[in-house]
Amino acid sequence: MIDKIGGINPLNNVQNAHRTNGVENVKLGNDSISVSDEAKRMAALYYMKEVGATTPDVRADRIAEVKAKIQDPSYLNNAVIASTAERIMTSFGL
Repeated sequence: MIDKIGGINPLNNVQNAHRTNGVENVKLGNDSISVSDEAKRMAALYYMKEVGATTPDVRADRIAEVKAKIQDPSYLNNAVIASTAERIMTSFGL
């Protein structure tokens, strides 16, 4: 057959001329990321929400400790009562 003389497809020459080595196109550099202040605040809020969700509402150890203190007659005095009342008022913003 005359049409296959040389056995070369003429399109291969054009395609090979446009191919480049992938290594030549790689630019070396440092990766970086920028996180907005809003995203940082949202991440902190998410973390606090997760901690709050996993923390039990009642601490049995503290309740047992307070019960033991209240049962001790020498614990309840005017200074302790005043301090407790002050802390309660402060927690309510009064």
